[in-house]
Amino acid sequence: MTQLDAPGAAPTQGTLATLREISQRVLWLSTAIVDAANRQRPNSSGVKVGGHQASSASMVDIMVALWFHELTAEDRVSVKPHASPVLHAVNYLLGDLDPAYLPTLRSLGGLQSYPSRLKDPDTVDFSTGSVGIGATASLWAAMAHRYTSSHFSDTPRAGRFISLLGDAELDEGAIWEAVADPAVARMGELLWVVDLNRQSLDRVVPDIQIERLQGMFAAAGWQVVTLKWGRLISELFERPGGAELRVRLERMPNEEFQRMLRVGADEVADRLLAEGGSPELRALVTGLEPEVLAAAIRDLGGHDLGLLVETFAGVDEDRPTVVFAYTVKGRGLPTEGHPNNHSALLTEPQMQQLADASGTTLDDPWRGFDEGTAAARLCARRADQLRRVAVSPPPPLKVPVTLGRPHRKPISTQAALGRLLADVARDVPAMAEHVVTCSPDVASSTNLGGWINKTGVWSVTDRTDWFADDRERLLRWSETSSGRHIELGIAEVNLVGLLGELGATWSRWGQRLIPIATLYDPFVSRALEPWSYGLYAGGQSILVGTPSGVTLAPEGGAHQSITTPSIGLEQPGCVAWEPAFAQDLEWTFLRAMSQVGVAGGTSAYFRLSTRPIDPALAQLPEDPTLLERRRRHAVAGGYRITQHEPGAEQVTLVGMGAIMPEVLAAAALLEGLGVVTGVVCLTSADLVFRSFQQRGRRRPAGGGILDTLLPPEHPAPLVTVLDGHPHTLAFLAAARGDRIQCLGVTDFGQSSALEDAYALHGIDTTSIVDAALGLIGR
Repeated sequence: MTQLDAPGAAPTQGTLATLREISQRVLWLSTAIVDAANRQRPNSSGVKVGGHQASSASMVDIMVALWFHELTAEDRVSVKPHASPVLHAVNYLLGDLDPAYLPTLRSLGGLQSYPSRLKDPDTVDFSTGSVGIGATASLWAAMAHRYTSSHFSDTPRAGRFISLLGDAELDEGAIWEAVADPAVARMGELLWVVDLNRQSLDRVVPDIQIERLQGMFAAAGWQVVTLKWGRLISELFERPGGAELRVRLERMPNEEFQRMLRVGADEVADRLLAEGGSPELRALVTGLEPEVLAAAIRDLGGHDLGLLVETFAGVDEDRPTVVFAYTVKGRGLPTEGHPNNHSALLTEPQMQQLADASGTTLDDPWRGFDEGTAAARLCARRADQLRRVAVSPPPPLKVPVTLGRPHRKPISTQAALGRLLADVARDVPAMAEHVVTCSPDVASSTNLGGWINKTGVWSVTDRTDWFADDRERLLRWSETSSGRHIELGIAEVNLVGLLGELGATWSRWGQRLIPIATLYDPFVSRALEPWSYGLYAGGQSILVGTPSGVTLAPEGGAHQSITTPSIGLEQPGCVAWEPAFAQDLEWTFLRAMSQVGVAGGTSAYFRLSTRPIDPALAQLPEDPTLLERRRRHAVAGGYRITQHEPGAEQVTLVGMGAIMPEVLAAAALLEGLGVVTGVVCLTSADLVFRSFQQRGRRRPAGGGILDTLLPPEHPAPLVTVLDGHPHTLAFLAAARGDRIQCLGVTDFGQSSALEDAYALHGIDTTSIVDAALGLIGR
């Protein structure tokens, strides 16, 4: 660990004075933004608007030191959620935000509650709000930039990737999963700054255990810098009695320190001397003017602008750095240090007092600095220095709709994906250059081996392949900066965090990637929040959950996913797919790849299986025109396998995914019993539901695949079947008002043979036949 006292060149006194003036104005603006949203804007609903004046205040000096002195146009910063008003205040002073937006926090079309890369009107580098997830985004963005730079020479340069996070965020497991990844220790462009205000939402944190946190970062290879005290109080520590004063303050419980911030200046000395002390300590404390002593105990490292500037300029560039900056929550506000100040709002008299201290007024809260002043000149200069070049859209990339390879042998959709990627690398090399795969230590068991053997594994630096001459090795694990597969440890949260940032390179740096991640489908739920947040932030990618469902019968209930079909259907910004046959997988996956990394594009989630299925069951048409029609239906959401004369069907079986052999077998049995049975194979319940939702709209958008699958003029009872929760397809009952029986999995599984698992959950052939006969009264 490194304690930096004065690295780099010190800023001049004039610069520091200007920075302090700007800092005071940013404090005012960030507080006024929240005040305007709550106290001044009409609120007919009575629902609290909210905002975080105190949490913003503790970050002001840190952010002013960065934006008004340290940052370059190439740097990218993730700002802690509750400091969004500070970010908007800074952007306003830099000319990056129209003042009309300042009173619009948390209103429709206005400033978002937390920084949003896609929804805020000013520059926001990373969406935050989900605690811990936004903080790690800068790390994955740094890795994504390294990847694109190593594959595309025209990738724009990048500077530092900075995260400003609250100390409470360090309780989140996502932080430590990311910090501990081995590749991170070599990424010197990472800088994290922890706002150590020692308060959470409800309380003063009783024991921050800073030494433990420092040790955890250091053990992961990070440079650790702690800014505990500013220079004013540090000068006192050098006087007689100063060392004892420092010990008293550093041994003081957090609650006692916070309480001392709430008393009058004339009480501070008595509280410091409550436990006695040497004559030198008493002389030092009582010899200071009360106002000077009160200011000194507030002089923490996170509020010393000179120390912050020098620290940011002098950190190690060969490894990631974390700066623990001690701060006061609510610094400079009447709520300073109060244990319940998290969402506290200043009153009008308190706002007036702050306006007076900030050189502004309540009547004109958004006034900028007077032209020609040092502060105005610094704002203008920094605006020029931080201005970015617009990102050019990536050039068009041709993605074929089919590879034309025949599918004749039984194969699982998981194995078909592996073959598809290998074929892409061989047959469509121009597109393959933009494909990057990643997985959490399950590449071989999710059939990425062929792709990896052709393209290699990406590494921050080249590594020696000590098994290169081993002829018995099937998986060639060659790690170079030119590889196209990224392997992380067993941490699904890391996987989808990286996936989201790989999927944003087209909009960050104009480099289109088609990121594909594979993980075991039961663990999609574990990765759901960061995956959703990556989509919210604009990342476009393909997530493959495989193997899925109770079809993975021998592995037992812990490895059998039930709810993931519904998760995929309900996920915004994403199309969920569950193809049954290899040909369907090829068509739908190529379709998904064409939609990734483009303006207006979308992500995809594929639920695949390890069950080999005979492609002949799909009854692919041989006629090219009919085959193309089948492809169009497959990429629209589903198709008919069996078709009868209009109105002849007595029952329709609707299946999806690995269960299709049982659906088709049940149809054959029913036909043998004289029941005219139709069979529908869905590739995407998601797209079919969207088709359903378009009905009756004045301006329908999307295809009408539902009417093709279930013609409205020819109703028939429905039996729906999938290896997942049955309610996923229950909406089909409303398509025509049909009677319906939904079969699926509603309970935890157990280890068994496949046929036993299907029978246990009532999705076997016999159960399907029974459900159909029951619907038609036989």
